[in-house]
Amino acid sequence: MDVLWISEHGGPRPHNAAQLAASKGYLWIDAGAEDLAADPDAWRDEIARLTGVQLHDLHLQDAANPVHPSYFDNTTTYEMVVFRRIVTDAPEAEPRPAANGKMGIPLLASLRTQPVSFFVLGQALITVRHGYSATCQEMKRRLAEQRGEAPPEGRRDRTPSSIGPLGRVPSGPAELMLRLLNGMVDKYLALRQPLTLQLDRWQRELLNPNGRFRNWLALLDARIVLRRLENICEEQYDALSELRDAAMDRSEDAWGSGAFDQRRDALLVRINDVMEHVNRVLGHARRMESSVETAVQLHFSATAHRTNEIMRILTVVTVIFMPLTLITGIFGMNVDHVPFVHERGSFWWIMAGMVLLALLLWSWFSARRFLEMRPYRVAEALARKAGLRAGREDADTADRL
Repeated sequence: MDVLWISEHGGPRPHNAAQLAASKGYLWIDAGAEDLAADPDAWRDEIARLTGVQLHDLHLQDAANPVHPSYFDNTTTYEMVVFRRIVTDAPEAEPRPAANGKMGIPLLASLRTQPVSFFVLGQALITVRHGYSATCQEMKRRLAEQRGEAPPEGRRDRTPSSIGPLGRVPSGPAELMLRLLNGMVDKYLALRQPLTLQLDRWQRELLNPNGRFRNWLALLDARIVLRRLENICEEQYDALSELRDAAMDRSEDAWGSGAFDQRRDALLVRINDVMEHVNRVLGHARRMESSVETAVQLHFSATAHRTNEIMRILTVVTVIFMPLTLITGIFGMNVDHVPFVHERGSFWWIMAGMVLLALLLWSWFSARRFLEMRPYRVAEALARKAGLRAGREDADTADRL
């Protein structure tokens, strides 16, 4: 359990609830779920000693649950937010070579998430995380730099930091929680570009008339990832919506006289910003899922079109050779009185007539445009009509933002 004292006015860190109430700052208590699960009673008593707030047993059980969805609940003394974050520091997150020798997308085949529980008190923020959280570690490092202290030791995340330099320390536990949530949501935003690039590559393979698409299992995994991402974002958006409603319903006494409007508006702006980021990821996941389904449908449509083209050509060839076969069968009958059979040069006259008939039929079918095969152009036109490049435009928009 890490206990950080955050105050703009400095001063020693309080060690009990009475000292915390008399101070002008707040505590950030960061703990692992394994600490809570080892001895819940002792852990709750320690929180009560530091903050003076007794956490409910059911909330502690929710915080220790590794599969708990994103969730919001509040009491008269604190608020609880459960938020599922992307796991980016696990060994599975390392790039792996694919079957074709290229580097695969690490989070494409399996989207691993873990919950982080936030308890927002009047003068304390309690975070209970499952596993290592790069966002929490980065925030600790930023706070240490803000105070001019040496950054805490810890593992470095492999992904770029989503928490920029702090112009000032967060003014309260709620603002600190929202900054941590914003950093976690940015990890979802960073996931959009590799997903878009991979899906665009598969779409080109699906509509390539000269190749055969073989990555059906990987495509199915991508659809599962997108569906899971959509469900996760919906749960996160609902939890943040309830948090925003609770912030709007707080009384003026909860904020202090004369400061309610300004602090509430600042908090609402940050909540709306995090919700907008979650909504952006949700919309992108839905568009990508729709794009994958459209690409699969176009693949089978283009395949059926190519099959129809081949069958049409074979039908034309069959129609051309049917009269030739008939002529061959007539003159090949074993009878004595067949015209032209015993005349000199009859073979060449019959061959010339058959060739002429075949050329006439071929010319007639060509004039009717029955012999054209343009499956690639048809597939390309269908792809443009369906707007399969929307995913790439979304990636470019994300880069600009």
